[in-house]
Amino acid sequence: MTYKIGMVVEGVITGIQPYGAFVSLDQKKQGLVHISEVKSGYIKNIREVLSVGKNVTVKIIDIDEYSKKISLSLRALEPYPAGNSFKRKRFFTNPKNKIGFNTLDKAMPEWIEQAIENLTNNG
Repeated sequence: MTYKIGMVVEGVITGIQPYGAFVSLDQKKQGLVHISEVKSGYIKNIREVLSVGKNVTVKIIDIDEYSKKISLSLRALEPYPAGNSFKRKRFFTNPKNKIGFNTLDKAMPEWIEQAIENLTNNG
C-alpha cells in the first residue's frame, strides 16, 4: 500500500517507549506516534493511555522523504481539542491603573522638551 500524508489508517501498537508508540501499519511498514501526538493535554506516562497489541486508528501527519519514516497522530483524530472552553482575559498591567495611550499622550510633550534640553546642553 502507498501511504500519503493525511490518510487515516488502522494499525496495531507493537512497541512503547517513553517518547512514543510504534504502530505496525502492514507487514512491511510501521510508524511512530510521538507522545505529543497521543492526545491533547499532558501525558505523564504513555503506558497509561496505550498498550502493546492494541488496535488503533491513526492519521499520517508526515513521511520523511529520505528515510521514509512515517509520523502518526491519534490527537489529530480527536473531535475537538481538550481544554478550557472559558479563557480569562489577562492583562499585562492592572486595568484599574488607567495606563495606556492617554498617559503617553500627556507625557510626550514633557519627554520631547527634556530630549531637546539634553541635546542642546550636550552639544
